[in-house]
Amino acid sequence: MGALQKVLVVDDGHRAIDRALSAELAELGYASVTASLEAADDVLAMMPRPAAVLLHMPPRDTGGAFRMMSERLREQMRGAGIPVIEVDAAGQQTGAPIDLQSRIGTRVLNEPEF
Repeated sequence: MGALQKVLVVDDGHRAIDRALSAELAELGYASVTASLEAADDVLAMMPRPAAVLLHMPPRDTGGAFRMMSERLREQMRGAGIPVIEVDAAGQQTGAPIDLQSRIGTRVLNEPEF
């Protein structure tokens, strides 16, 4: 059996049940690691090639820290083909699980087994 693909979720540290992305990602067949904005770089450095990086944008991005991280990660991940996806704070997007699957891709199903 191949390794389960991991997704890094970066959030503001407020992890209310109704805002959690981990359940949606599990339904799609992904394992997720959730980290705060401050810990994201350290966690990412320890993760072997994530399937995607999701930034769970807070209602107010004080100082633009999430936007700056999003831009930096997009540049950094572009060469590896790893998508960086912003998810709005409300998480009330129609078809969000389907959208996540299409944006992350089907790599979870296509990874070679080792």
